[in-house]
Amino acid sequence: MSLLRRRFFWVHLLVLSSCGIKAQQSAPKFRVIAFFTGKNDKAHVSFVGEAVRWFPEVAKENNFAFDTTSNWSNMNASYLARYQVVVFLDTRPEKPEQREAFQKYMDNGGAWMGFHFAAFALTSSMYPQDWHWYHDTFLGSGQYKSNTWRPTSAILRVENRRHPATKQLPVTFQSSPNEWYCWEKDLKANKDIDVLLSIDPASFPLGTGPKVHEIWRSGYYPVVWTNKNYKMIYLNMGHNDIDYENKTNKELSFTLVNKVQNTIITEGLLWLGNTGK
Repeated sequence: MSLLRRRFFWVHLLVLSSCGIKAQQSAPKFRVIAFFTGKNDKAHVSFVGEAVRWFPEVAKENNFAFDTTSNWSNMNASYLARYQVVVFLDTRPEKPEQREAFQKYMDNGGAWMGFHFAAFALTSSMYPQDWHWYHDTFLGSGQYKSNTWRPTSAILRVENRRHPATKQLPVTFQSSPNEWYCWEKDLKANKDIDVLLSIDPASFPLGTGPKVHEIWRSGYYPVVWTNKNYKMIYLNMGHNDIDYENKTNKELSFTLVNKVQNTIITEGLLWLGNTGK
């Protein structure tokens, strides 16, 4: 082989190797699809707007793919098969065939992350408790019971420091402002539920009212948890503060500007993606 041909051979080989390395680096570790409705309550719509801007940046930094859809008819087996993680940013699927597809996805090893309103169910509302598997078995929380008002920051306590989503968190930290939910069922008493974060007593009184029941003065309130039988994590965060009182609808707070709090979202998502289908 002549010197010129040998040089061409090695240059060609280096180019092919370089292309192979770049291809490996660019291939996402896993794929995430985030479902949202983005219509109910400006506070939830504000969070969805934040999320669809924030998650692509996190995806880029951590080499996973992030897509969004507001078309809940995409909740079907063929569409979900493209993704290792499903995210509910605000609501839940409502049609029987969509619910069946999601349950099968989770039963077959899929992974899920849900925020705030995704767990809401109240029989006398537009979102009744008419999905036993999701609210009672999967989430374990049952119906929504009450909430704090106005959206206020809380001190959150890490309940399980061994979980991959919480390992990098301090024992306690200050959250972003949020409307905190209380649930019908006692999650701490459920053997299938692993509570990761709860409201620290140092937060009390939590909420400003004006109604008395909107201010929590004591009690145990889980805010982030997993179900040991599924690859899932629920976070009660996701309700920004909006100026409803003065009717300006101005955004007064944001959820995803808190770097410490964001850690559990990022690490939780990486945990779900790396152990997905």
